[in-house]
Amino acid sequence: MLEQLTKFKRQIEILGLCSEPRRCYTIADLAEMYQCEDLTIKRDLHELRTVGIDIHSDRRAGVRLATQLDMKRVKEVISQYLSLAASDSAVDKATAVMVKRLRGTALTLVVTLQRSIDCRTIAVIDYEKEAGDIEKERAICPLLLFETDGQWRVLAVHDGRIKQYHLNKILSASATPKTFQRIPQEQIDAMFEFSFRSWIGPDRHHVRIRLSPMWARRIKPNQMMESQVLIEHPDGSVDFETTVNSLDELASWIVSRGEGVVVLDPPALREKVISIAEGALGNYLI
Repeated sequence: MLEQLTKFKRQIEILGLCSEPRRCYTIADLAEMYQCEDLTIKRDLHELRTVGIDIHSDRRAGVRLATQLDMKRVKEVISQYLSLAASDSAVDKATAVMVKRLRGTALTLVVTLQRSIDCRTIAVIDYEKEAGDIEKERAICPLLLFETDGQWRVLAVHDGRIKQYHLNKILSASATPKTFQRIPQEQIDAMFEFSFRSWIGPDRHHVRIRLSPMWARRIKPNQMMESQVLIEHPDGSVDFETTVNSLDELASWIVSRGEGVVVLDPPALREKVISIAEGALGNYLI
């Protein structure tokens, strides 16, 4: 298995290196870089082509992509590469938390759920909603395993509604032979497109927030959302506009920023921010 992972990592790196038009790598260059035979690199290129990547070796131009990858494929490849390249000291927090809680059961759980996703079969889980409150034999239709906000989760359909479950709260999972109709991938992608931090859902809320000059300087270099628009003002402040699927999550973020972040629209978001702020202040009133 280790040899396969090493090969997979090398192939992704070759793809990344040879996507840069300003650099030229020959098969010999790559073989020297990875301390392997030229034939190994040729096999790598062949295997990349078999999965639809149009990469070839040219005597003059070196190894090149004849057709650039689309953005969806780029995202997939980067995610796969980062999962392979993470050092032991930088292993993601989500996996560490899950393994610490579930120990060896974590691997069984992940494999069972991923197999259900691949085969589109219903899984049955025992889920600890709160400490000591365990719901047994809940039938779910798993759609996707994903990591967000330091937790591994599974996106699934239950009773006709799309929900997310924390993996470290799933005490057991078993597969069933019953199949389900998977929702379109475009619908799943849209849920993540409008996720501000961790909440995944179908709701849509267009929001507009005024950022003071100090917060504008911190926020402007970062692409927080795919749909965000920044409108700059002469005094250095910025209007931040985007679409999110959870006002509660955004309201908590705004309160945590403190002074200098003001909700312009919608009124429902402003009310949630005030409610959270008043609740926090109430902890310190005598």
